Amino acid sequence: MKVLLSLLLLLVSLPAGAQQASTWRGLTVSPEVRCTPYDSDDYRYSPNLEQAAIASMGGRIYSPYSGQTFARATETDIEHMVARSEAHDSGLCAASDAVKRQFANDPLNITLASPSLNRGAKNDRDAADWMPALNRCWFANRVLAVRLKYNLTIDAAEAAALAGVLAGCTSTAMVFRSPAPSAASSGSVPARRVALALERWDDNGNGRITCAEARAHGIAPVPRTHSAYPFMNDADNDGVVCE
Repeated sequence: MKVLLSLLLLLVSLPAGAQQASTWRGLTVSPEVRCTPYDSDDYRYSPNLEQAAIASMGGRIYSPYSGQTFARATETDIEHMVARSEAHDSGLCAASDAVKRQFANDPLNITLASPSLNRGAKNDRDAADWMPALNRCWFANRVLAVRLKYNLTIDAAEAAALAGVLAGCTSTAMVFRSPAPSAASSGSVPARRVALALERWDDNGNGRITCAEARAHGIAPVPRTHSAYPFMNDADNDGVVCE
């Protein structure tokens, strides 16, 4: 929080011209500028990037944003952490076609997400407007690395958002959250609800939800139809946990 406030105070206290010349972690802090029209065809990317993302995660078909594991790659979207249009407005609008294509196909900027998250919640939003529920330290560090690699600018709001996350990080490694076996095979709980259950009620991040956690969140007793149930131990198999 202190880092976040310091950055904001610094930017506010500077004259307009000086604000544009300020830096954060080696990035120029400057408003976004669309110096040429954005055309997604200039940023075409290979569908093989999906397999590259899977390989980088040890063969898992996994979204670090939600902790969701998918059965097939066709259930996911290729997701650019720094959106192509965002990069365009952060300096790539003046870059060559080759650099634009390199950016769009760079594995450093690629991960997987469900289509609904990629095309809805995330879309082309930057870190000031959207952060993943999980792996925020990994995400913030990767966004910083991508912007540094392509000498992109960053606006003050996004710099503040990233600074606030990174100030509390002890590690920027991706964390994998494994679903409970019963959840993976259950057809009764939609995948998005499964991901949300862990985000909401798995306080210690071990992929299970205990009765103590359920009671702390006020959801006990937990029936079989509840999205938390697949991650809990129904010892007597009566369809209700923590009764």
